Amino acid sequence: MNTVLNVFIAFILFTNVSFAQVGWTIDPAHTNARFEVKHLGIAIVDGAFTKLEGTVETANATDFDKAKVNFTIDVNSIDTRVEMRDNHLKSDDFFNAEKYPSMKLTNATLKKAKNNSFILTGDLTIRDVTKSVVFKVTQNGGIITDPWGKTRAGFTATTAINRFDYNIKYNDKLPTGVDAVAPTVEIIVHVEAVKN
Repeated sequence: MNTVLNVFIAFILFTNVSFAQVGWTIDPAHTNARFEVKHLGIAIVDGAFTKLEGTVETANATDFDKAKVNFTIDVNSIDTRVEMRDNHLKSDDFFNAEKYPSMKLTNATLKKAKNNSFILTGDLTIRDVTKSVVFKVTQNGGIITDPWGKTRAGFTATTAINRFDYNIKYNDKLPTGVDAVAPTVEIIVHVEAVKN
């Protein structure tokens, strides 16, 4: 009986160790979520969200393959360097920040591709719409120990979405039929993660 009990306890301990996760926290001071969109068919307008938070869970401290990622962005922190434009983007023509104050990436998983690259697949929620999205991700410079003894890793993630898919409905056009604001939005996220 003792032998069976000891084997069961050993199995439980082994299982707990096998599934232990390493937690990482996104460093908001060294992370930014940017976007670019074509304006009037001739130029690019860019901007960023200055308030965000996120977590990453990895199987160990040296490998981000199959890492779980969750990310939240404060829509009211949008900054395009033009206050009037920022206020318009917060309105119901675009994000409706009053009703939908955050954007989220949930249930996201990193999958190793080649060299320092990954594919990140997850659910992106903007306004009241959630859709699966795929990011191309590059790990920048591996994993390092900073001068204060903390373990850090950096990544750049890129994707493009159609804003109409997320009920961002502003649709003014020039007399020529060109969109005042293009449907396609390029997203660039530079992330620095710190091991907990």
